[in-house]
Amino acid sequence: MSTPTTDTGNIADPGPLGLAAFAATTFVLSTFNADLITDKSLVAVVLPLALFYGGLAQLLAGMWEFRKGNTFGATAFCSFGAFWLSYAAYAKFVAGDLPASTAHQASGLFLLVWAVFTVYMTVAATRTTGAILAVFVTLSATFIVLCVADFAQSPNAVKAGGWLGLVTAVCAWYASFAGVTNSTYHRSVMPVFPNIGEHLGARRTHHRGPFGAHA
Repeated sequence: MSTPTTDTGNIADPGPLGLAAFAATTFVLSTFNADLITDKSLVAVVLPLALFYGGLAQLLAGMWEFRKGNTFGATAFCSFGAFWLSYAAYAKFVAGDLPASTAHQASGLFLLVWAVFTVYMTVAATRTTGAILAVFVTLSATFIVLCVADFAQSPNAVKAGGWLGLVTAVCAWYASFAGVTNSTYHRSVMPVFPNIGEHLGARRTHHRGPFGAHA
């Protein structure tokens, strides 16, 4: 009996979708954290994005990264898709029922575990592309600052985290833009930039997408 083979050559790169979903949701939430929109009652606009774009779309992108054999992309997209789904559930069903005097500790703990995850994914991101590495460096800084802001109950730190989140969203949008444009043109139109991994000898074909190598 012959062993069935798996052909992933005809599967589109899910990276640009996952990055765009992450960027859009991060941008909207960070707009409120940075205090660019002062009416905080409007923050509910984040929830549908967190559920269907940042959450569901990223989760689907992660599943396709598994199909393509990309461990890094699958872990990143599935995890951050779950982040946005859990954020929506926390904001809608949990946060309002927490004791007002200690609710910030729960929020800080929630952000802390994501900061830890993002930091070690940043180490792995050094073997992808510069565009992706920029997303993870800025996202790590965002989570760390927002985590400290919650534990310290510092409005100024929340604003700083919001601005870092806006920078993160722009980096993710660029990586998505580069991935979809290079794939559509079948050549490197938008650079995804050299990175540490290349100096360590990693082999990538940049026109295939921002994640480059598969692990």
